Amino acid sequence: MDIIVCIKRVPQTAEADVKIDSSGKDIIRDRLTFDMNESDTYALEEAILLKEKFSGTLTVVSLGPIEAEDTLRIALAKGADNAILIKAEDFGELDGYKTAQILKEVIKDIKYDVIFTGCMATDDAYSQVGVTLAELLGIPHATLVTKIDIIDKKAHTHRELEGGLLEHLEITLPALCTIQTGINEPRYASLIAIRRAAKKEIKVVGKETIVDENIMPNSNLEELFTPPVGKRAEILSGSMDEISTQLAGIIKEKGIL
Repeated sequence: MDIIVCIKRVPQTAEADVKIDSSGKDIIRDRLTFDMNESDTYALEEAILLKEKFSGTLTVVSLGPIEAEDTLRIALAKGADNAILIKAEDFGELDGYKTAQILKEVIKDIKYDVIFTGCMATDDAYSQVGVTLAELLGIPHATLVTKIDIIDKKAHTHRELEGGLLEHLEITLPALCTIQTGINEPRYASLIAIRRAAKKEIKVVGKETIVDENIMPNSNLEELFTPPVGKRAEILSGSMDEISTQLAGIIKEKGIL
């Protein structure tokens, strides 16, 4: 079985002080740390598990800056066979649609049975690239996949729906799945595997390879801004009797009762 996984290098912003740069269209990245997108780590692990079960090849593809080589090497250390870096700086401003177009131009010439992406990137939260890529390639897809079994060239997938519902889809390969976090337990790369991966070749492609003049975004980023401060929560402190008295006073003041 031949598998492709699309991965992304993203800033880790959960505990960072994120500030918008002078252009108003990006964040200041100087003091941020970067790592593989969270749901992409689960997509990679699911691909490795399938490779271990069925054998075949596993190729990881990333559209990003040259620093994304580090992310690709971690994927190689975990079990990927090949890695491709698409130079993002060659293609100007990117949105989900343009990203999918560029990925399609690279992937269309690679043999594959299934493509995995994460369900969402933590930096832009588009959740568009996977499904758009599938449509551009003309293959079926399933989103927010929490379980997948490959039987007789068909993917039996379970996916999350709204309201806590689950859906079972049977799709014929080749197909694309966007993987939900929690589907598995991503492995760590061993030190010796990281050292071996450091010596592996990463194929780098750019405009000299991808020359489709029709590649363009379908949206424009006008401005980034922090959300305005709304109503704040009030934390009551003291003993239970004191808190009860304060709460009763607030309820009376607001005219709730």
